Amino acid sequence: MPALPSPPTPATLEARPGESGSPCLVLSGSLDAQGAAALWRAAVEAVERAAGAGDGGSAVAGAGAAANTIMVEASAVASCDTAGAALLLEMRRTAARRGAELRLSGLRPEFDRLLAPFDPGEFPSGRFRPPSPPVVEEVGRMVVALAADLRAQVAFVGEMVVEAAGAVVAPRRVRWKDALLTMERAGVNALPIVALLGFLVGLILAFQAAVALRQFAAETFVANLVAIGLLRELGPLMTAVVLAGRSGSAFAAEIGTMQVNEEVAALSTMGLSPARFLALPRVIAGVVVTPMLTLFMNVVGLLGAAAVVVSLNIPPTTFLSHVRSAVTTGDLLGGLAMSVVFGLLVSAVGCYRGLQTGAGAAAVGLSTTAAVVSGIVLIVAADGVFAVIFYALGI
Repeated sequence: MPALPSPPTPATLEARPGESGSPCLVLSGSLDAQGAAALWRAAVEAVERAAGAGDGGSAVAGAGAAANTIMVEASAVASCDTAGAALLLEMRRTAARRGAELRLSGLRPEFDRLLAPFDPGEFPSGRFRPPSPPVVEEVGRMVVALAADLRAQVAFVGEMVVEAAGAVVAPRRVRWKDALLTMERAGVNALPIVALLGFLVGLILAFQAAVALRQFAAETFVANLVAIGLLRELGPLMTAVVLAGRSGSAFAAEIGTMQVNEEVAALSTMGLSPARFLALPRVIAGVVVTPMLTLFMNVVGLLGAAAVVVSLNIPPTTFLSHVRSAVTTGDLLGGLAMSVVFGLLVSAVGCYRGLQTGAGAAAVGLSTTAAVVSGIVLIVAADGVFAVIFYALGI
């Protein structure tokens, strides 16, 4: 029966007075992962004590050793791996912080080679603190990074517009089954939450308007306020926010998981464009379903407002007549045009954040969060642009 290998010798550390009066530490045993971990704290504390003793002054040094020199006798070290080398480097770094010099003696050449790549001059004599950059520099870096990220998002949205135009010329380039499935998930499955949100928005808006207009005996004009607010602004905006939180995050999570699993890299290896193969069907679905959801929210919101108006003893016919007189075709088409742009922005940014996902499971969560935040920010910015354009055109 073959003999079992003997267990490694435990690592030990002993402090002895040096021959020249300088502190001396004696290392022995196996400086492997377990030995270095067990000896780490004691070794650092021993070096600090030895450096403090050297600072206090001792006998006149001889044989070239100085009063602030710590000798480490390592001839009894039986084995040493990278963990042991890390311990020796930490001891050397601790001595350098205290203004002392640590010298190794007796270490086997094969162990000494583990320390050769590290220059003792890299360890400063004092505690190193990296300088803090100025606040102006930090703000400048953030602004530059934000501008670069915004430029990349706009470029990706433009790429999606070009791909969609190419799909009109060559429809077979689009995976229409995926687009239809995404329309079902992002559109049909979103009807309940859009209905609930639209009804509550119309209800609350009508109630608040009625409270303000009652003092002027103008409750009938609640219909005008709610209709214009929903069709021109709140309908497209709230629908886009729901799409960003529900579908934009889903696009980022799906494509981000593919990115982490290297499925996107496999598509590129096979010569397929990830933007066309993965992002384009989702962008088309987002652009198609957002106007439909906006129309649905407008209708449900008007029903919620009608419930409030009827509770104020105003006939439904009066509510309908005020809605017809207040709302024009330009209001409806302007809101639908806004919803088309909002759907493009939300879906494209969600896909872009998914393709931007890094390595690791945490990266998927970061991409999902970034997709929602970026989508809402772009929605608000685009809404401001539309407001300026409508004002300039007199719509």
